[in-house]
Order: sequence, then structure tokens, then C-alpha cells
Amino acid sequence: MEDTKIHESGEIIAGLDIGTTKICVVVGEVFDDRIEIIGIGTASSSGMKKGVVVNIESTVEAIKKAVSEAEEMAKCHLQYVYVGIAGNHIKGFNSPGIVAINNQQIGEKDVDAVIWAARTVKLSDNQQIIHVIPQEYMVDDHTRIQSPIGMTGVRLVTNVHIVTAGVNAIHNLTTCCNRANLVAQEIVLESIAAAEAVLTKEEMNSGVILMDIGGGTTDIAIFHNGSVKHTWELPLGGNNLTSDLSVGLRTPLQDAEELKSSYGGALSSMIKDNHVIEIPTMGERKTRKISQQLMVEILEARIEEMLEFVNQNISSSGFRNKINAGVVITGGTALLSNISDLAEQIFEMPVRIGYPTGVKGITDKVNSPRCSTSVGLLLHGSRKLKKIDHSTMNFIERVKLFFRQIM
Repeated sequence: MEDTKIHESGEIIAGLDIGTTKICVVVGEVFDDRIEIIGIGTASSSGMKKGVVVNIESTVEAIKKAVSEAEEMAKCHLQYVYVGIAGNHIKGFNSPGIVAINNQQIGEKDVDAVIWAARTVKLSDNQQIIHVIPQEYMVDDHTRIQSPIGMTGVRLVTNVHIVTAGVNAIHNLTTCCNRANLVAQEIVLESIAAAEAVLTKEEMNSGVILMDIGGGTTDIAIFHNGSVKHTWELPLGGNNLTSDLSVGLRTPLQDAEELKSSYGGALSSMIKDNHVIEIPTMGERKTRKISQQLMVEILEARIEEMLEFVNQNISSSGFRNKINAGVVITGGTALLSNISDLAEQIFEMPVRIGYPTGVKGITDKVNSPRCSTSVGLLLHGSRKLKKIDHSTMNFIERVKLFFRQIM
């Protein structure tokens, strides 16, 4: 049952992106025809590494800080959140399911049964299913069916995309939420959440690759015919770029991050030869001057490596020839100058930068690829919220929901 508190005429939901470099909380008010963002809070993150919690206490404190900021702006109290998850422990694969229907009309129970058959797969003890996403259905010889309910046939077949996550990673995320006085309403793969915010229906139908470059990981999701076909996690992200700059320029990490944001780029050929920048040094030494082109060469080498890894995965996925809408890059690193140009060279297909859409309210606060996952979590949560049918609840359920809403 969904969270939340009634706020005027809408209902409040929140998306929590616990990233490697930042914590972001976005609060939205859900109406029948729109979602309005009413609060946002951010905090630096130091308790995560490559999408996995490595320090619970510091992560909890960062969550509390971001939540407090969002609550103050939204003028509400948060209890339930939709939480993003990423990391090398994430696994994605496709699985078929089949059930006999014996010339009966297909109902919701049959659909549930065939999905259950598809998700009945053997998993290692340290993995847990977080998503089972139907791709399409087949009734006898009729294929590519989006909804088989009401049809008649002998057998019902489906293909689903299953996403699993490490049991310990899920436990540590939920523990951080609980210690921050929050309940994780659902754990959502970050690339799937971000897709809801930056991809269009036309792109998802035509075939598109979402590439979400976070601080610690790069998350890949391939869509075709409106559904997820492939997901993958690359354990490299924006922090690797910062680290390369820090080592290559012999400058502190914090200064390397600032240099990346101010003067970074993905194509050194686009930088003027004579443009010089000052580089802070370690200790009390004086700053040094180097060409901006040299700095961008360091970034270009790493970005090119990351894009090549992604390109290899796309080729091995078997879906390259179904990508008609190109690639959409989002996440903080998407803001790096000329990254789409370099990506187009490597992928040999159109590339655009993905900004979050589909929401109203204080959108200026989230109008950045950095906020795609948190806005996507909000959109994901709003879809789940609208599935509640109050008319099917018994009296006790309605009373329980009422008291949860006014808490």
C-alpha cells in the first residue's frame, strides 16, 4: 500500500537518490493530471562507493540533511521514499514464461501466473529480485501483444526482464533509510528510474539506449517496443575522471573536481591550444599553469574507455540493430562539454543529453541531468500511487490509509 500524506488536494511522494557523490531528495505532489515538485534537498555523499554503502553513519547523516532541506521547502514531513539502487552487484537478464489457458478467456490471474512462471528462476543466495518487467506476450501464434487480457487461446507465453540486486546492498540501503527515520517504499534500479524522466515514449518504442553516468557507476538500459530489453552496470563513473585529474595534475581531489566542472571536456581537439589554466598543488606549493588542452586529454582518455566498454556491451546484448532512436546520456557527467560528440563517434548513432521532464512546480531546481534519477523515482512512485483503487479497499484498509496519510 502506498505512502503518503494529503497535502491540499494532492498526495505527497518522494524520490531518494543515494548517490556516490551526492544525496538528492525530491518531493512531489501528485494530482490526477500532473505532478508538481514542491521540495528538493541535497547533501554531499561520502559513505558510498560505486553505488554501495561503505559507511552507514555518514550516509545516514547525509540523508537526514537532504531530507530536512526538502521537508522545509515542501512544508511537510516525509516518511516513505522510493529509493534508487545501482552498483556492480546488479544483474539483469531475460526470462520466458508459459501457462496453459485451454481456450479460456485470459484474465488477470492468468497474466499473474505466466509472469510468476517467468520469474521462477534459480538465483544465488546473495541475489534478490527487485524488478520483473514484462516485455511482451504471445497467445498461441499471435506475438508482440502488449495486454492479452480478454483474448482466448490454448497457451499464454511471456518474456520478462528480471533485475536482481545484492541482498547485502539492499539491506544496507534500507538500514540507512530506517536510521534516517524513513521507510523504503520500493527499491528501484536507477537506470529504470532515470528513463522515466528523460526518455520519450517514441524513443522507447523505436529503440533507445539510456546511459546514466553517476559518480561511481555508469548504468545502461536498452528499450525497444516500449519495454526494457537489457540492463547493465559499469563500475566506472565521474569519480574516475576526478581521480585521473588528481593523479595526472598532482592536485587535491576537491580541486580536481572543481577543475573538471569549470574547464573539463570530452574532446581535446575542441580546446584552443593557447588556453592556460591554473592548477592548485599539494601542500603549500604555488599554483602551476598548464594548457587546458592537456587537462582535457586526461578526461578524454577515460571517457573514451568508458564509452568503448558500453559500446562492447551494446554489441554483445544482441539489440544493437534495434536501436533506432540512438543514445540518451544523463547523470552529472553528461554535463561535460562535447561528451555527446565523442559518444556519437564511438557508438556511430545519434546522441543527446537527457534532462528530466514530465513534472511541474519548482522545475528550475531539478532542471539538470544530475537530477534525472531522483525525478524519475518520483515519476515511478506516482505511477504506483495511481494504481491504488480506493473502491476495492475494505473499511479497515481505508481507515489505516487515512491515518498513514495524516501522520
